[in-house]
Amino acid sequence: MQKMDPDHIIALVTEVIPKKSCLIFCATKKNCENIVGMICKYLNKDFLRHRQEEKAALLAELKDSGGGCLCPVLQKTVPYGLAYHHSGLTSDERKLVEAAYSSGVLCLLACTSTLAAGINLPACRVILRSPYVGADFLKRSQYKQMVGRAGRAGIDSMGESILILQDKDKDKAKKLVSAPMENCYSNLLHDENRGLMNLILSLIGLNITQTVEQVLEFMSGTLLGVQECQVCQQKSLRELTQESIEILLQKGLITSDVPSKAMLQITKLGRATFKGSIDLSYCDVLYEDLAKGLEGLLLNSFLHLVYLVTPYDMVSQCKPDWMIYFREFTKLSAAEQKMAAALGVPESFLVRKAAGQSVRKCVNTVVVSRLYLALVLYSLLRETNLWSISDRFQLTRGFVQTQLSSASAFCSCVLHFTEELEEFWAFKALLSELTRRLTYCVQAELIPLMEVAGVMEFRAKQLYNAGYKTLAHLANADPNVLFSTVDNLYKKQAHQIVASAKMLLHEKAEALQEEVDDLLMLPTDLPSV
Repeated sequence: MQKMDPDHIIALVTEVIPKKSCLIFCATKKNCENIVGMICKYLNKDFLRHRQEEKAALLAELKDSGGGCLCPVLQKTVPYGLAYHHSGLTSDERKLVEAAYSSGVLCLLACTSTLAAGINLPACRVILRSPYVGADFLKRSQYKQMVGRAGRAGIDSMGESILILQDKDKDKAKKLVSAPMENCYSNLLHDENRGLMNLILSLIGLNITQTVEQVLEFMSGTLLGVQECQVCQQKSLRELTQESIEILLQKGLITSDVPSKAMLQITKLGRATFKGSIDLSYCDVLYEDLAKGLEGLLLNSFLHLVYLVTPYDMVSQCKPDWMIYFREFTKLSAAEQKMAAALGVPESFLVRKAAGQSVRKCVNTVVVSRLYLALVLYSLLRETNLWSISDRFQLTRGFVQTQLSSASAFCSCVLHFTEELEEFWAFKALLSELTRRLTYCVQAELIPLMEVAGVMEFRAKQLYNAGYKTLAHLANADPNVLFSTVDNLYKKQAHQIVASAKMLLHEKAEALQEEVDDLLMLPTDLPSV
């Protein structure tokens, strides 16, 4: 055990679990999984008997949420009351793990720093496995977030936090514990003043400001204006604001009355960018991609549309595996392969990359990586099984789901963008349906059930197979019959599902009734004799 656990983690956690709760913060996702696996090996069998039935129910729910698949690490650790929590889990898995920990079914979570900032899950004892987040040493604010989880209000009279160090980090840790909190500075100047330009475009788009002087006056009242002396080192806020306005003019997002440039107005492209919440770094690229897409839009497959709504900012987060890329490319239809070649990703390029050969011809790496992510999304839309897709592309299921959520949000943004530009009228109907598909990512017949609060994919499949195939079926269901016919469904959940379905059905009926009333309303300007 000394070799396996030199930091005595097992001794530290067994002092509090299973009666009380414990959080272990780890530097990486892999560390989280490794540490709960290691602790399980040395726990005695009494831990298996603690709330055994509830842990068995949790495993069944985790398996259902994965469409019959269950993470082997969780399968091994949950019976002992242990689990890991990081971005590699799907949102369904995270919710189940969090609920089980809050109710005491799970007594220990090994997690990354994301848990500290986002979710209120306190513990009797918090252990920081390392003073690092990834490769970076902890900041004071991160440290306070983590140790702030120690002590459960109304349950404990105190909380304990333990920081495990190596000798080389002792001096840094002393400074960390005693240092004041970091100062909070405005982020408007990050990424080459992107935030500042977004704010100015919004001000003009909302008619809050119409002149350069009004923009400057508004900026003086922001946090950036208050912190000008500390943050604006090389140029004044006035100069930075005027530069940002000039860039917006050059991009064609706003116009001014020449030559004074006193009055500012938003252009059609600017309004589309502002309404669609499109990042200014990508608005011109998006416009070009959509315009080029119209020239030869592939309509017998979702792939081309999926490519157009694959978020630009996700490209840097995933490096293509060339063998997988080539394999998936060969599964595409001839029309889809032709479309990929038109984008700038021909089969010959992938053949050479998969064979490890150099490619002389210059290609756009952003387009190549974006098409790879589009293939992941396209495969997911066709199969709807998150586990099989993450396995096929060798990506974590959490990353695949994050990509899906980002694509769904970006698709909605692109839809609003195209609605403001007449030349893109054709995209309106196509993208509204694609947004719906990406939001739920299930077979089409399950979408009406997924709209009900509390119904996830695995539950929608159960309900559909039990004969509840529409929203009307659910709204008129007897909760007791629902409880008795659907596996792993509690009475409380059955009542909540029926109540949510009734509310949703009434909302839809009221919306339709309003349309009917509007149609039948007598026009006020009707000509009379």
